[in-house]
Amino acid sequence: MKRFSQRAAQSLVEIGPRFLPFADAASDTLPLGRLLRLSLFQVSVGMALVLMVGTLNRVMIVELDVPSTIVAIMISLPLVFAPFRALIGFKSDTHVSALGWRRVPYIWKGSLLQWGGFAIMPFALLVLSGKDYAEGTPEWIGQASAGLAFLLVGAGAHMVQTVGLALATDLAPREDQPKVVGLMYVMLLVGMIASALIFGALLTPYHPWTLIQVIQGAAVATLILNVIALWKQEPRDRARTVKPEVEPEFADHWREFISRKNALRGLIVIALGTMGFGMADVLLEPYGGQVLAMTVAQTTKLTAAWAFGGLVGFALASRILGRGYDPLRMAAWGAAVGLPGFGAVIAAGPGGAEMLFVAGVVIVGFGGGLFSHGTLTATMRLAPKEQVGLALGAWGAVQATAAGAGVALGGVMRDVVRSQPFGATFGEATPYLTVFALELLLLMLALVVVLPMVLNRSLAAERS
Repeated sequence: MKRFSQRAAQSLVEIGPRFLPFADAASDTLPLGRLLRLSLFQVSVGMALVLMVGTLNRVMIVELDVPSTIVAIMISLPLVFAPFRALIGFKSDTHVSALGWRRVPYIWKGSLLQWGGFAIMPFALLVLSGKDYAEGTPEWIGQASAGLAFLLVGAGAHMVQTVGLALATDLAPREDQPKVVGLMYVMLLVGMIASALIFGALLTPYHPWTLIQVIQGAAVATLILNVIALWKQEPRDRARTVKPEVEPEFADHWREFISRKNALRGLIVIALGTMGFGMADVLLEPYGGQVLAMTVAQTTKLTAAWAFGGLVGFALASRILGRGYDPLRMAAWGAAVGLPGFGAVIAAGPGGAEMLFVAGVVIVGFGGGLFSHGTLTATMRLAPKEQVGLALGAWGAVQATAAGAGVALGGVMRDVVRSQPFGATFGEATPYLTVFALELLLLMLALVVVLPMVLNRSLAAERS
């Protein structure tokens, strides 16, 4: 039996690089098993994203009848913390610890923030709704508690993700770092798909007390997953226990990073593209529920459909980028693919074409995967080894800030258009279609900014 097990394990190792996405990211110093265990922190972040942007978004707007403007503001509250991702990455690059760790303390703090937010979130949402079970409770208590809950979960997720990705790149050989980060984001999408399917099943039929149990279960799962992910990953280094004579300054390192060629323009592309893909996050599930009459379980699975498209996009981008393809060109392809995706989403509403809507969501996810991997790889290649955390933090700060701004703007636009005389031109679909059309425009602007960068690189390559 032992010999059979050894042969089976060897067979899996041999077929892994051929059939498992990003399996070639493993190395002698970072085996695939250890790499997958480390990636569990991304599963916990994916679970938080599904709850905040998907399940809770739909439940608050449709079942709890909370105005979408308030929901959008709640979901975008982590935007307050997002710009600090670059600072967090820099601090984890230069952290001095008595235990010789620089990444672990920040990941643990982020995990505790996520847990705290989940602990108070379900009861805050019930009070916010103003239903019978919240009778007599001042409205401001529900708003303040829900806002605090979303802020804590978002801040924790930002911290865990930024420093976790930096730890993954620390452990991987320099040449494998883009593949490793790609694997981390694939695991984020896997976590989103699994969480969306599980939450959808648990919330069918919907009941407020079931929602409480789901969120509390997510709090416990977050701590378990992140502890397993961190266990014996970062080696202790005595050099990190001694304070340097001259404290490194964030401003100096940031100026050095942003002065690199295409750094600022690249961040602008990230902002435009992320807003273009992200404004729909707060509206896809309500759009499916109100316009296409989809159930809670069906709309929750939309997140899984979007994540599946993103997973395929990330896997394809990783394979192509591994062959030396220009990451900025990959980002341009991602923005271009998003255009027909949103076109399908727009066309599905007035005609009630549910299948076309789902197909559009998958295509949008696929384009987002290509765009995210392309911009992430391009940003990483700008930074030297000692600034990996700063580079990943800069990408994450711009990406998260743009996503949060897009979510807030999308929700506000939906309510504003709905209140106007023309807000019912295409029935309930009109406010949503206006937002989707703006996303098409933002993706076009991202293409306008990135294409000259791609052409200049091509000309430089031809001359050399």
